[in-house]
Amino acid sequence: MLPQENRHVEKSVIKTDLFASKAPLEWAVGYNGTLYTAQIPIDKQGQLVNGGIEAQTRQTMNNLMHTLESAGVTSSAVLQVLIYVTDRNYLHTVNKVYAEYFNAPYPNRAAMVVADLAREGMLVELVVYAALPQ
Repeated sequence: MLPQENRHVEKSVIKTDLFASKAPLEWAVGYNGTLYTAQIPIDKQGQLVNGGIEAQTRQTMNNLMHTLESAGVTSSAVLQVLIYVTDRNYLHTVNKVYAEYFNAPYPNRAAMVVADLAREGMLVELVVYAALPQ
């Protein structure tokens, strides 16, 4: 058990216009100068977008850019991106779309190929860490 003074953490919820999930989560949380967010390819109604990996990557990136803007930063504040895809062959398309949203110097990045993602039909998910203004 943690001492009493270490139990409460002051984090801030970044308010966005993204679909209000029924799951117990926030789309973005800030703490100690860092933004923590995970983004998936859903539209404002919470529906998974159709059109394959390119459409899903573009929606996921658009959701990320909206979240960054809501936090008061741009893509240049992104420090690290963890990319999850369900097929190694998707990485070429993800890279192509990703390059439309980021400029050098690029964020640190890792890509993982996973068997499946939480939502049926979801092909890509991003976990992103960005610097917040102090």
